[in-house]
Amino acid sequence: MADENKKNGENNEEKDGGVTAGGIHCISIIGQIEGHFVLDSTQKATKYEHIIPLICAVEENDDIKGLLLILNTMGGDVEAGLALAELIASMKKPTVTLVLGGGHSIGVPLAVCGKRSFIVPSATMTLHPVRTTGTIIGVPQTFYYFDKMQDRIVNFICSHSNVDEQNFRNMMNNTSELANDVGTIIDGTEAVECGLIDEVGGLKEAISALKEMIK
Repeated sequence: MADENKKNGENNEEKDGGVTAGGIHCISIIGQIEGHFVLDSTQKATKYEHIIPLICAVEENDDIKGLLLILNTMGGDVEAGLALAELIASMKKPTVTLVLGGGHSIGVPLAVCGKRSFIVPSATMTLHPVRTTGTIIGVPQTFYYFDKMQDRIVNFICSHSNVDEQNFRNMMNNTSELANDVGTIIDGTEAVECGLIDEVGGLKEAISALKEMIK
């Protein structure tokens, strides 16, 4: 079977944190994005320090022609998620993102960081402001820092999608939709209608678009 694949020019290779098949490398971002603090063992997490070298390896590997990023994340560390998004956005190789299940919170920048983005109809994206849990220093400088961090995230999202900034901020600061929180939940169709995601589609559409970009 392996010899037959080689004759047909098909290269299937499993790697830690991703799989390469037919020149396309697939990386999944699931659960919470773990950043500067280690999450407990009961939570599904994606460690950003594992994903960063994978992305660098994909960029430098001549056998890999494109990257497919599959998302089903509930958010996580803001700086870690934004770092991953910036890294993928700066790649020269074709990149496509596909949101399955959820692309919440800091998962939104990751959903739009590819050169083309897709979302399945049943997936949801939760848009809300930067927030934290635990003790903080209650001084104006702390809230100014949060505000600047929020601007960084919004600027990235708006520059890598077609969403209107004011509309995005309105959804993010909506107080009427979530019972115990501030923000908005949108499904796949709504994400496309507001310009956040390029197209409604699944694996077939995402891979087809990536292959066209590779050509």
